[in-house]
Amino acid sequence: MRNVVFLCFLVITFLAAGSALSQERLPLGLPPVPIPEDNPQTKEKIALGKKLYEDKRFSADGTVSCATCHDSAKAFGDGLPVAEGINKLKGTRNSPTVINAAYYTSQFWDGRRPSLEEQAKDPFLNPVEHGLGKEQNFHQFIIDIIRKDPDYPKAFRQVFGVDKKGITIDHVVKAIASFERTVISGNSPFDRYKYGGDQNALSESAKRGLGLYLGKARCQECHMISEKYALFTDNKFHNLGVGFNKIRPKLRKLVKEVKMSQKKGKAMDESILTKSDVSELGRFVITGKTSELGAFKTPTLRNIAVTGPYMHDGSMATLEEVMELYNKGGEKNPFLGSVRVLNLTDQEIKDIIAFLESLTSPEFADLDKK
Repeated sequence: MRNVVFLCFLVITFLAAGSALSQERLPLGLPPVPIPEDNPQTKEKIALGKKLYEDKRFSADGTVSCATCHDSAKAFGDGLPVAEGINKLKGTRNSPTVINAAYYTSQFWDGRRPSLEEQAKDPFLNPVEHGLGKEQNFHQFIIDIIRKDPDYPKAFRQVFGVDKKGITIDHVVKAIASFERTVISGNSPFDRYKYGGDQNALSESAKRGLGLYLGKARCQECHMISEKYALFTDNKFHNLGVGFNKIRPKLRKLVKEVKMSQKKGKAMDESILTKSDVSELGRFVITGKTSELGAFKTPTLRNIAVTGPYMHDGSMATLEEVMELYNKGGEKNPFLGSVRVLNLTDQEIKDIIAFLESLTSPEFADLDKK
C-alpha cells in the first residue's frame, strides 16, 4: 500500500512539475494556450501546419497563401486597409493579426467561426481570397496537390496516421491551427512592469496612460487586463459606428435582403467579403439580432502599434485617429455600444498612446520603428 501511495505521489509531483515548466515557457502576461482535445499539439504537426500556412499553391492562381494576409514579417498582418487576394482583388475587411488569435473564443471580425480549425477552411473558398470554387473542385483542389506532393503524404502519415487517400481538409486545417496556436506573444514592456515587477519598464507617460486606460478612458471595459494576465479583449462584439452611416439610409432594405438570403441557405461568407454593405452589418449577419447591427469583435491590443491600419474596415491609419474616435464617443447611430464621450485632453491622449505602444512584444519591436 505504501508503494502505491508513494507512486501516486511521484505521479502528482511529476505532473505538477510539468505544469510549472509549461507555465515558465509561456510569454510573460499570457495564460496557457487553449488546446482542443481532438487536436493536441505536436512538434511534427506544428511544422506541417507552418508549411501548409505558407503554401501559395492552395489558391486559384498560385499567388496566395495564409501568410499573404498574415505575414510574420508584418506582425502576422498585411499592413493593408482590407485584405487583398487572388488577382489583386480586394475584400471588405481588414486582415487581423494571427498573434494571440488562439485566445479568441470565436474567429473573424463577426465571430462566425468558433475555432481556428473552422476559420482556416473559409479563405480557401472565398472568391476574393484564395478563390477555390467549382472550377477547382473547392477543398479537393488542396487535397489533390497534397497527395501529389513528394513530401506532404509522408508528413500527414507521421502526424495523423493516414495514408495518401485518407488525407482530408480536416487534417489540413488541424495542422494549420496547431501552427497558429504557437503564434503568441507577450513579454512587452507593459508585461515586465505589471507582471514582472520592473518599475522602469514603462516611461512616465506610459504609466499615466495606464492609469487613464483603467479609469477615465474606460478602455479596460472591453480590452481587459486581469491581475494574472492580459488578453486585452472581452471576446465580445460592439458597435462603434465606424462605417455604419454608409448603410444607414438603406438599412431596412439591406436587413431584409440578408434575412431572405439566410432563409434560402446562401453562404454569407462570400457576401461579407465581396459586398461592402453586407460587411458593415457586422455580427448581425451571424446572429440576426438587431442589437448587434454594426457590431464587431473586440480585437486584442497587443502589438497594436505595429498592426495597423485599424478597425474592421482598415479605415484608420493611426492610433491618434482611433483615440479621436473614442474621445468623441464613437460615431452616433441607433445601435451604438457602450462608448461615451471621454473629454480627454491632448496630453492624456498622448499618454494613452504611449501606453499602447508599450504593448509591443520584443520580437516585433523593430516594426515599430519603420
